[in-house]
Amino acid sequence: MITANPKISAELPVIRQLDETAINRIAAGEVVERPASAVKELVENALDAGAHRIDVSYADGGKTLIRVVDDGHGIAAADLPLALSRHATSKIDGSDLLNIHSFGFRGEALPSLGAVGRLTITSRVQGQDAAEISVAGGKLAPVRPAALSQGTVVALRDLFYATPARLKFLRSDRAETQAITDVIKRLAMAEPFVGFTLRDVSGGGEGRVTFRADAETGDMFDALHRRLARILGAEFAENALRIDAERDALHLTGYAALPTYSRGSAVAQYLFVNGRPVRDKLLIGALRGAYADFLSRDRHPAAVLFLDCDPHLVDVNVHPAKAEVRFREPGTARGLIVSALRHALAGAGHRASTTVAGATLGALRPEDPAGPARIYQMDRPFAQGIATGYAMQAPAMETPGFAEAAAPSARIEDTVVEPADDALPLGAARAQLHENYIIAQTADGIVIVDQHAAHERLVYEKLKRQMAENGVAAQALLIPEIVELSEGDCARLMEVADDLARLGLTLEPFGGRAIAVRETPAILGEVNADAMLRDILDELHDLGDSQMVQARIEAILSRVACHGSIRSGRWMRAEEMNALLREMEATPHSGQCNHGRPTYVELKLSDIEKLFGRR
Repeated sequence: MITANPKISAELPVIRQLDETAINRIAAGEVVERPASAVKELVENALDAGAHRIDVSYADGGKTLIRVVDDGHGIAAADLPLALSRHATSKIDGSDLLNIHSFGFRGEALPSLGAVGRLTITSRVQGQDAAEISVAGGKLAPVRPAALSQGTVVALRDLFYATPARLKFLRSDRAETQAITDVIKRLAMAEPFVGFTLRDVSGGGEGRVTFRADAETGDMFDALHRRLARILGAEFAENALRIDAERDALHLTGYAALPTYSRGSAVAQYLFVNGRPVRDKLLIGALRGAYADFLSRDRHPAAVLFLDCDPHLVDVNVHPAKAEVRFREPGTARGLIVSALRHALAGAGHRASTTVAGATLGALRPEDPAGPARIYQMDRPFAQGIATGYAMQAPAMETPGFAEAAAPSARIEDTVVEPADDALPLGAARAQLHENYIIAQTADGIVIVDQHAAHERLVYEKLKRQMAENGVAAQALLIPEIVELSEGDCARLMEVADDLARLGLTLEPFGGRAIAVRETPAILGEVNADAMLRDILDELHDLGDSQMVQARIEAILSRVACHGSIRSGRWMRAEEMNALLREMEATPHSGQCNHGRPTYVELKLSDIEKLFGRR
C-alpha cells in the first residue's frame, strides 16, 4: 500500500524568511551542544581579550549557571549591543578567512548563548565606566551602568530554557561537570602563562574550587612542563620526553610519554593546532603511528602536542565548534609528528618509565594489617614447598632425581666484577633467577631484567637496521595481479607508488581502471594484493598517508625477533648477561619489548630499605 509523504503538503509550500530569534536558536544548536561548549566559547573569548586570570563558576553541571570572570581589556559600553548581534566580531575584518590568529572569529557564540539562555555581560574598558547588558531568549535589554573594576563578567543562567527539548538530551550533572573540567584543562594546557580557577557553586555562596592552575613563569617549555605536571600529574611529567621539531614551516612542540607509560584508552592525548584544542583524526592517527612499533593494540600513548604553522596552511573554519581542522599538506603534518616522536623515543635509549618501578614496589609492600588475614609462605600448600620442606627434614642421603626437582632455580655469579661496572646505567650482572630474570647491581640500587623480552627488542631493532640499510627484498610475481579500482583510486595509488616500491610493493598502471601488482615484499610471503591495495587506499583517504605495508613488514620482523631471541629458561653465563646489559644500554627503545611491556625494572636502594622499615 502506497501512502502519501507526510512531509509534502498538498498545497504549494511558501518560502519565508525566518526571524532573528529562530535563526539564533538554530545557530546555537551548532555552536552550543552542552554546558561545556558554552564554557569553551566564553573562556576562549576571555583569552582573546588578553586575560591573565580567568575564574569560571558553574552550578548544577552548568545547567543553571555559568559565570566567567576575566581581567582582559573589556568591551566598551557602546559596543555591547553589537557584541550580541550575529556575525559581529573584533577578531577579523572578513577580508581573509584563513588569516586567523584568535580562538574565535565567527561572531556566533554570544548571540547563540543569548538565544537559548539568560545572558548578562558586565564589562569595563580601562579609562571608561563599566556597563551591563542582558539578553534572554533572544530579547535584548538596554545597556545600563554597572560596577566593575576591570575586565569582563559573563553570566549565563538557565541554559536551554528557551529550547526545552535540548534539556532532555543533557547528561547528569556529574557528566556535564566532567566535560566542563576537561575543557578548562585543555585550555589551561594551551595557555600556561594564564591562571585558571574552576569553582562549583551549586550549593550557593563561594562554593568549592575543583581545579586551580596558577600562571606559570619562565621558559615556555619549563612553564608547560609545570602546567602539565599540575594537570596530568607528576608521573606524566617525570616520564615525558620534550618534543621540538620543525619541517616545511610546521613547528611541533610539547611532551610525549615513554611507551611504558601508556594508558588503556586515549584519554591522555591532547592535540593543539596554533594553540587551539582539536580532535583531528589525522593527528591522532599520526600519534598512534609513531608509537605503533612500541605498543600493543590495546594500549594508547600519552602526549600533549602543539603544532604551529602559518594560518594560511591550515583551515580552522571547517565546523562551527572549531574542533576539526584541515591542512593544506596533511602528509607533511603527519610525517613531522611521526618522525619527531620516533626521534625523541630513540633519544630516550633504554629508559623505562618510573611507574614500572613504582608498581613493583607496590606489589612488594606488606599487606594492610586491617585487610584480609595474611597467609604466610610456609602455610601455602604447593608441591615445591612441601618437597623442599621434606628435603630439609630428610636424612642426608642421595635420592635419584629428587635433588634436581627440589633445587632452587637460581645461580649466584662468583665472577669478579669491576667496581666501575656498577656505575653503568644497568649495572653489573650478579645472578640469574628461574633461568629468565637477570639481577644486576647498580651504584644505588638493583635492576631486574627479563632476558627474553630484552633480547627480543634487541633482535628486532637489529633486523630493522638491516632492512633500512639493505632495503626490502621484493618478490616478483610470475603473473602480475590485476586489481580493478576506480579512476580516482588508481590515480591516488600511483601518487604513492615510489614510496611503496621502496617497501617492495611495485605497482604499474594497467590502463583504464586497473592497477598491475608486479612485485610484493618477499618477507610477507603470499599476499592478497587486492585486499592490500584497498587497505592502503582506506588509510590514504582517512589519513592522507599509508603506513600499512611498513606496519605489516615490521610485524613480521617482530615475530622473527620473538622466535630468534634468548628463550625463557635458558641458562646464561655472567659474560653473556653483562653483554646483554651493555647492548641494551646502546640500543634505542630497549626499555620495552615489541609488545610495549617493560624489559627491566630498576629499584633504588633507598626504596628497598623502606620496604624493610630501615628508613
